[in-house]
Amino acid sequence: MKLDDLISGVLDSKVGKAVAAKAGLPEATVLRRGEAMPSGAIALGVVEPAGSLVPDALAALGVDAQPALIDTPDSRSTDADGRQRPPAYPGRLGGIVIDATGAHRIEQLEQVRAVLRPAIKALEPSGRVIIVAADPATSADVETAAVRQALDGIMRSVGKELRFGATCNLIQVADGTTPSDLAQVLRFALSGRSAYVDGQPIVLSPSLVELVESKEGLDKLDHPVVEPVETRRDGRIVVVTGAARGIGAAIAHRFGADGARVVCVDVPAAGQALSAVANDVRGTALQLDITVPDAGVRIARHVIDRYGPDARIGALVHCAGILRDKLLANLDEQRWGAVLEVNLAAQLRINDVLLNPEQPGGVADGGRIVAIASTSGWAGNRGQTNYAASKAGVMGMVRALSAQLADRRIAVNGVAPGFIETDMTASIPVIDREIFRRSSSLLQGGRPVDVAEAIVFLADPATPVNGQVLRVCGQLIVGR
Repeated sequence: MKLDDLISGVLDSKVGKAVAAKAGLPEATVLRRGEAMPSGAIALGVVEPAGSLVPDALAALGVDAQPALIDTPDSRSTDADGRQRPPAYPGRLGGIVIDATGAHRIEQLEQVRAVLRPAIKALEPSGRVIIVAADPATSADVETAAVRQALDGIMRSVGKELRFGATCNLIQVADGTTPSDLAQVLRFALSGRSAYVDGQPIVLSPSLVELVESKEGLDKLDHPVVEPVETRRDGRIVVVTGAARGIGAAIAHRFGADGARVVCVDVPAAGQALSAVANDVRGTALQLDITVPDAGVRIARHVIDRYGPDARIGALVHCAGILRDKLLANLDEQRWGAVLEVNLAAQLRINDVLLNPEQPGGVADGGRIVAIASTSGWAGNRGQTNYAASKAGVMGMVRALSAQLADRRIAVNGVAPGFIETDMTASIPVIDREIFRRSSSLLQGGRPVDVAEAIVFLADPATPVNGQVLRVCGQLIVGR
């Protein structure tokens, strides 16, 4: 038996878990995943003054939110030991949504504390704390910007204090955000689909339609737009690279479950596994090394050959990636170049082809692009200079493309996974794996489906997010 397997078995045994608990290492909670919403009541806390956006969005979801309890000196009770206790909810809360869209003065932050204190102790396992506020970047008033940014600090700190799989996230609305826009994001944030998204801001974008129509002299798009669908089972063509295994396979399966027509792309060496995934999702398989010069053309040709001359790609997911880890002092040009080529340069070349509006089988106007970044791209990582460079480059690509493509209503976003339990991470020494798991606020690694859920969310035409990179990391300690 390998040493790693022996150590892993000990850690997973009753004795190992008892020792870990004795050492003050709590056992990780099984997270609520999938479409399931919280089972307990949802409370709505309000920072006055507030408008109707958040209540209307909750109503659109069919959530009958109850007023949040407020911790004030008058509302507290005194126990037998003379200690004052905040007001208590009669039962477990599924979550609390705090409407802080009107927060603009420092003294208003007390209202956030006052509604959070009773709610935190009442949260059920995998409960949700969601703060809705305005984007600090949109205010010229210094105190308003400071207060809005303070909410980000509150959110991140609360996320680290919660237990039993509960999460805390911040939704930053934009000018013109509608109740239906916010409801789309709240549905994701409240449901089990966001199980491994914790301590993260989700920044909403102005409507791409409004951005186009606001441009001087632009009355209409140059090319027909694929209108957003009414349901997620829309039959869109979705291209997923790196689809043969791991996260890529999970992404393909998740889109397939929603009725998408999935084009699964991976290298010829993974052909058998790729075909199995494509068969499972009732999609098609394209054996292709994405680094070849004509990769974009071959993807477009496959789309036309399989789905007809008028077919266009509704969502393109760049998931293919490799590791060639070495300390920089030992990193030669081959290992350096291979990672930059697969993880970044190939994506840029494929985009150049598929985003050409004249390219048959390319990305449709109104389509979506989602690229896989990494927490290493934010924070760096020992022995991963090449990988961190490539993933930081993906973030730069996302931001630049999102601005360039707004006139075609194409949204471009990224997802930055943290420690995700895959065959690749299984090769990491077991002690290191355990450290990575416990470096997140949720005390565990994520699953490939957690990344897939975030990608499907960002690829949905109804999601009002553009130019953002969403971390799916359980609030991993590294990075922002």
